[in-house]
Amino acid sequence: MATLSVKPGQRFTVPDWHTNSHLISADAERQRSASHQVRQEAQALRNETNNQTKWDEHDNCTRLAERISSVNRWKETLDKCLADIDVEIDALAKVKEAAERALQAKNLPLDVSIECLTLRESRRAIDVVRDPVEEELHKEVKVIDKAKRELQQRVNEAFEQLCLLEEARQQLSCDHQRKMEALEIDRVCLSLNVNSPNISFKVNPTRVPDGSTALDEWEQNSQCNKEHAEAEMKASTELREATLLAIAQTNNELEAQRVATEFALRKRMRDLERAYDELKWQEQNTLEEIAEMEEEIRRLEEDLRRKTQDVKVAHTRLETRAYRPSMELCRDQVQYGLTDEVHQLEGTIRALHQKLAEARDALDALYRQLHRIRTDTGHKANSLVLDNKCMDSRRKLAVPAEKFVPEVNTLNRTANRVLSPLRNGQLERA
Repeated sequence: MATLSVKPGQRFTVPDWHTNSHLISADAERQRSASHQVRQEAQALRNETNNQTKWDEHDNCTRLAERISSVNRWKETLDKCLADIDVEIDALAKVKEAAERALQAKNLPLDVSIECLTLRESRRAIDVVRDPVEEELHKEVKVIDKAKRELQQRVNEAFEQLCLLEEARQQLSCDHQRKMEALEIDRVCLSLNVNSPNISFKVNPTRVPDGSTALDEWEQNSQCNKEHAEAEMKASTELREATLLAIAQTNNELEAQRVATEFALRKRMRDLERAYDELKWQEQNTLEEIAEMEEEIRRLEEDLRRKTQDVKVAHTRLETRAYRPSMELCRDQVQYGLTDEVHQLEGTIRALHQKLAEARDALDALYRQLHRIRTDTGHKANSLVLDNKCMDSRRKLAVPAEKFVPEVNTLNRTANRVLSPLRNGQLERA
């Protein structure tokens, strides 16, 4: 009889089977409940994280926009500051050039003053005096030297201020360039989204980059650059005003001194002309007196010759009557008369000789005085010529140097104008 094979292993009872079924159902219910709970929590978490992510992205986009706006405001501020400092640099450079031109323009008055002083050193004898003209010329040289020193100082200060402005501009320009780069980076960041290309994971993106600064330090740096530039611009403006004032003051002082010098020079020339006219008048009178004295000497000599002949006649009469014979040789009235006549004539001759010597001494004195007058006249004429040359030289100060064309040449000082006879005489003697 066949034998039924039985599967080896444990055999469960029906209650066990039912129990197992109930357990499986209970476990399924419990797992489904737990899964439902997880699903509910996951959905809540997704909703919460989605909202949080969206709000975080929105907040950061808002922050980026505000940061872009803030940086852009500073960029515009720096733009205006750069434009202002460029205008100030240009203005200061122009004022510096004006000061340099004014400084260069002082060379001509200085040369003219020194030329006038050198010319007047050619005066001769008594005319070499320290007159008001010389004092004004020396004062003019001092005024020009002082003006040149002041203008040179202003030029040096302007150069230094230009360097400071360029340094401030460089700082502003670097800050402006950095803000432009930062704006470009933040605008790129603001435009990024999940669909943007080239987004990827980065290594340690939350690190603090080297060289990072706090927001207050960033703003303070820009504020310092701006305030530094404004301070330099203010100093430059004050320097420009001071430089323009110095140019005007030095020009006014030099012009006032030029007027004073030329007034003194014209006054001195009038004094010289009066002295020259006086000397010419004295020369004419002296010449007339010499002519009269020479005529008087000629008459005295003629009288002496006549008186000598009269004495000869009286001597001859006395000597001839001394040969009268015997008792006829008496001292009669004729003898006494002739003797008195001889004594009288001898006294007259002595008086005439004395007067002739005095006349000749007076004539010699007149000739010496005439020589002195003519010598001094020559000195005055020479001084007038020199002062006229000074006036001609100073004409360059009244018109721009590049437009000045001398009216006289080196061969004939009267080529382009007519001089008075007095001036012609002076030039002929010079």
